[in-house]
Amino acid sequence: MSSENSSADDVRQVWDVVVVGAGPAGASAAYAAAVAGRRVLVLEKAELPRYKTCGGGITGPSRDSLPPGFELPFRDRVHAVTFSNNGRFTRTRRSKQMLFGLINRPEFDQQLVEHAQKAGAELRTGVTVQRVEQHGPEVPDRRSVAVVLQGGETLLARAVVGADGSASRIGAHVGVKLDQVDLGLEAEIPVPETVAEDWKGRVLIDWGPIPGSYGWVFPKGDTLTVGVISKRGEGAATKRYLEEFIGRLGLAGFEPSVSSGHLTRCRADDSPLSRGRVLVCGDAAGLLEPWTREGISFALRSGRLAGEWAVRIAEAHDAVDTRRQALNYAFAIKAGLGVEMSVGKRLLTVFERRPGLFHAALTGLRPAWKAFMDITRGSTSLGEIVRSHPMAQRALTAMDRRPAPEPAGDEVTS
Repeated sequence: MSSENSSADDVRQVWDVVVVGAGPAGASAAYAAAVAGRRVLVLEKAELPRYKTCGGGITGPSRDSLPPGFELPFRDRVHAVTFSNNGRFTRTRRSKQMLFGLINRPEFDQQLVEHAQKAGAELRTGVTVQRVEQHGPEVPDRRSVAVVLQGGETLLARAVVGADGSASRIGAHVGVKLDQVDLGLEAEIPVPETVAEDWKGRVLIDWGPIPGSYGWVFPKGDTLTVGVISKRGEGAATKRYLEEFIGRLGLAGFEPSVSSGHLTRCRADDSPLSRGRVLVCGDAAGLLEPWTREGISFALRSGRLAGEWAVRIAEAHDAVDTRRQALNYAFAIKAGLGVEMSVGKRLLTVFERRPGLFHAALTGLRPAWKAFMDITRGSTSLGEIVRSHPMAQRALTAMDRRPAPEPAGDEVTS
């Protein structure tokens, strides 16, 4: 934080927008509000850069949501995907054009924050927000929100954006409701050059043995990011899946540099996105794609919207105008990301029962592979495909109605 804002005289200054959390959602919100010329402060409890459990895939929607001039720090560019169904029926599909890029989150997040700072946002790291208050002795007027830090310091803002991750304190203040919680386990595995060369430009996606689970290998130079995800409550089985997955890939002999776990949380359909002058976005709002649990593009897109609407809330002079702007923010989120989430939930339900069907389609049907390529590149979305392709609508509806899971194993013979 610059010295001009740390003097005793400035203790009661009022920020236009305070953003809690400096991940992709928070950095995007801060950038959007700062570009609009507002006084923006970002609060982050960690010191940057910091590690995050994340595959680090940057798809088209993520790329299209970045600030102008942002140079993506790609560790690899993906042109091929190997699909397997619990280690069996392996098939690789290739694309002439890049499908998506792979980044390391510490570098990527740091760079996003630097863009927000260049736009005029200020950053304070190593601070934990205990709570926000919109009424009471700490709040001087109806246009202010008090942000209370651990240690007792209080900051004032005209609007607050909660981007403090999936265990969000700001989310708790807003009353975010979650209806899908998944456990992701991941290992960063340094490998010799010969092994790294074999993975260059290619990722692996494995449909897992636990309903709704899958595993991945994302190459990043001399390190492979290997992970699995499945619904919470299957901790032992998920850990076993990761161990078996690493074993059958021939990677068990290499010592991971990092092993980590993370809970992803999806919002319920009726979950609020705001309360008074406080908005939530990204993981703090439970915004992610329910089937793949992809969160970066949802964080970037919802963060930008939150930053834009936080500016309008900061300018609102009364509760009626504040409410109107908050409802407009919720509408913008639901009209875009909400539609994708509802399709993703339907796909997850089908995938939990019939992973072999997905495997057969992606490895054997040209339209399914083309849809996968178009979605990862950002030329369409899950919601758009279902909305604009009657055949996709009919297929999804038909699969919705099929209750019987197939016997494990014999789905694909490629």
